[in-house]
Amino acid sequence: MACTSCSTSDGGAPKGCKNNGTCGTDSCNKLTVFDWLSNMSLPNGEAPFDCVEVRFKNGRKEFYRNTEKLTLSMGDIVATEASPGHDIGIVTLTGELVRIQMKKKGVNHTSADVAKVYRKASQRDIDIWSTARDKEEPMKVRARELAIAHKLEMKISDIEFQGDGSKATFYYTANDRIDFRLLIKDFAKEFSSRIEMKQVGLRQEAARLGGIGSCGRELCCSTWLTDFRSVNTSAARYQQLSLNPQKLAGQCGKLKCCLNYELDTYMDALKGFPSFDTKLVTEKGDAICQKQDIFKGMMWFAYTNDFANWHMLKIEQVNEIIAENKLKNKVASLEDFAIEIVQEPEKHFNNAMGQESLTRFDQPKRKKKPNKKRKPDGENLIVANNNNNNKPNNNSKPKATEVIKPAVPRKPIIITKNENKE
Repeated sequence: MACTSCSTSDGGAPKGCKNNGTCGTDSCNKLTVFDWLSNMSLPNGEAPFDCVEVRFKNGRKEFYRNTEKLTLSMGDIVATEASPGHDIGIVTLTGELVRIQMKKKGVNHTSADVAKVYRKASQRDIDIWSTARDKEEPMKVRARELAIAHKLEMKISDIEFQGDGSKATFYYTANDRIDFRLLIKDFAKEFSSRIEMKQVGLRQEAARLGGIGSCGRELCCSTWLTDFRSVNTSAARYQQLSLNPQKLAGQCGKLKCCLNYELDTYMDALKGFPSFDTKLVTEKGDAICQKQDIFKGMMWFAYTNDFANWHMLKIEQVNEIIAENKLKNKVASLEDFAIEIVQEPEKHFNNAMGQESLTRFDQPKRKKKPNKKRKPDGENLIVANNNNNNKPNNNSKPKATEVIKPAVPRKPIIITKNENKE
């Protein structure tokens, strides 16, 4: 998930931008914002906005005032005010767009409660920050073991160290109220640092940890979604989705936030639809709705005494029948209003030449013709040789394909001697 300007080079480092993967114009970080006002210059005499947006671990963002008039840009690592000590974060937004973000989040930029930016982080600050971040994973494993030892029904999902390493914040989820006073004492003895416990909801936990949804993309709450609106099962009913908890629940175990994305479109399309529980009264009997297609404006009705046969009607026709029923009039039947379904002929693939075979240009295999010429009989006969004293020849064995025929006795040759008389 990198833009074209910071795609990796041969050595593994970003080759386009010089922020080493921390730019704010792409999706290298969570919840990044594109600064579409960065190429606009301020009017003469107008001072730049003195607040910046700083991101911390797992998408946590805060607004800070640049009292020292530092030249800050997106991707700079700064030391910010914290209680106690200082924290280390990355600048994600500067300029006039910060004013819009603060107004959207309901933060007053003129208030004295806005914390300050101390300085740009030095190499020593970055080393302490990196060392503290390396401790988080082994601490989380040990913290879970201590929570299990105290038999507390809570799940420690994440640990975030302050930039100077003086305080560690433990994020946990629990169904009920937890008394963790003894647990904090064990944490302080085990980790030798200031401990702060913060409870988060299941959706906030999924947003901090991230993951892959059933759609194959990263979770919306961990990439761009900042507000968590309530999701009801009615949203699934309006969209005619099966109420299957396994399919409707997200990684957090709650209903998916994406159920609200298209809900307004479905609500607008359903305004012209009659109620799903509408009953049509006809002379053949009462009919109830079985199915409806919201975007095509179709409804399927079936008689109460014949549920096997469905009749497709348009919304206008259904409203016409309802108007007649309100006047206490019965229509003849649904067949008078039903739309005949015309089955389209099946389309078969034909190429431009009208031939479907891909091997039509290949040469067909030639069949072997049977050999009609027969060999003469003398070639397949074995005749005994009288000169060899009727001994069989061991070297000449008949082949499997040879036809052995019995020797035909020949007529004796009579030689007459003419006597010469003297």
